Amino acid sequence: MMELNAYSSLLTTHYSPTPPMPSSNSSNAPPEHLLRLFQMVAAGQLTADDATLQAAAGGFGPHAMAPIEGATVDVGRVQRCGFGEVIYGEGKSAALITEIARRLLPQQREVLVTRCESQVAEQVANDFACHRYDDVARTLRLSESPLDAPSLEASSETSSANGSRVAVVCAGSTDLPVAREAAETLAWMGIRVDRIDDIGVAGPQRLLAVVDRLRLARAIVVVAGMEGALPSAVAGHVAVPVVAVPTSVGYGASLGGWTALLGMLTSCASNVSVVNIDAGFKGGYVAGLIASQGDPAC
Repeated sequence: MMELNAYSSLLTTHYSPTPPMPSSNSSNAPPEHLLRLFQMVAAGQLTADDATLQAAAGGFGPHAMAPIEGATVDVGRVQRCGFGEVIYGEGKSAALITEIARRLLPQQREVLVTRCESQVAEQVANDFACHRYDDVARTLRLSESPLDAPSLEASSETSSANGSRVAVVCAGSTDLPVAREAAETLAWMGIRVDRIDDIGVAGPQRLLAVVDRLRLARAIVVVAGMEGALPSAVAGHVAVPVVAVPTSVGYGASLGGWTALLGMLTSCASNVSVVNIDAGFKGGYVAGLIASQGDPAC
């Protein structure tokens, strides 16, 4: 097996750059998927030739796919997109989730499973050294090394100096499952989070009390149901993108989140964009991408 330094030079020759991973602390550090390839070669888990082919393929080709029974795992996504494939757990068996995660972990430091019920999560977690399950968000994170938790408790007023990159704002306590899914997604991405709960527009003084914290964020996820007014109210106070997430919370004419969705889509605030109903993962992911651009230390 060739020396790791020589292998590093070989990859540099063949590799086409991809977006930096936000977990890196240096702008000169290679993307994480390359570091994983280095580690696999050093451990004898992958030949230098195969690793070079994977790097040169740019996340495409046969080396970017891992066919298993019931799924074709996209092991090249981290190389193409900067972050790896996420497993949508609803409707999948524990055995299938486990097998997909096993194929993904050699390529990325951590695997995220969304919409995963507790019974399934318990079965899957037994097969991995490190795991974290959020029973409110129904998210499961799997890794070979210890996992960091996002701000699962609402941050205190003194947390404004914590260097947060994304604020996750929740209108009401019933919206918490969606907000927690966004926060766990950001933690999986390596993005620092400031969670602010229960500041809906019925109590406007609550929003005014946290405006200074919101202005520290590089992007803000705002989760709200009913009439969906909070994203517009937040957006009028800040100069960063606001990712609005409508929820299905509300009575009759809320129409399962359609009223909130349409209200957010027609917001007069220029910095509001909207994702799907109850899509905490998508809101967190988009905000995480925004926060990570040009700042590999975030």
